[in-house]
Amino acid sequence: MADGWKNTKASDVKPGDRVRIANGTEVIATRIEPGFMGMPNMIAFIEDTPQRWFKCPVTTDSEVEVMTPEGRT
Repeated sequence: MADGWKNTKASDVKPGDRVRIANGTEVIATRIEPGFMGMPNMIAFIEDTPQRWFKCPVTTDSEVEVMTPEGRT
């Protein structure tokens, strides 16, 4: 884990968090879709910004990194 990031479960991510998943992809979770594709153990982080639209499905118990306030400075 790099400075400015903390490990957390995907199910603990809140809208507005900047998230980094296991493969290194970063997404600003402007929305979170529960029950992705009808599966209760899946969620999808959705980044819907003027720069891009991106959807990233993960299992609810996946470990992800969330940027901390220190990482935003």
